Amino acid sequence: MVELPESHSGWTFVTNHARVLAAIADNPNVRIRDIAAHCRLTERAVQRIISDLEQDGYLSHTRDGRSNTYRIEPDKVLRHPAEAGLTVAALLSLLVQDETDHGRSAGTSPAARFSAAR
Repeated sequence: MVELPESHSGWTFVTNHARVLAAIADNPNVRIRDIAAHCRLTERAVQRIISDLEQDGYLSHTRDGRSNTYRIEPDKVLRHPAEAGLTVAALLSLLVQDETDHGRSAGTSPAARFSAAR
């Protein structure tokens, strides 16, 4: 199971959509239950966010038995006019922690992995 971040109250800089996308970039096979726990959201909220991201072409998934494998579109440009020209890959390079930050063995960062996989 995903390690839970500390609880937080008040406003934040990052939207729930960005958090969910970062969780998927970190592990394309992650379960909705684990995304919800990590992002401090309900499973239903995560399902709605994933649906939003898929509907607008930022994310797709393939079904393998009872699990999903997600694919992020790294070259897709962000929606807001203030971020004109900024891609999903650029956003995720800021949000997704390197594996060494997670205490795992050194290797390619998750953001680089999903960019290379396209």
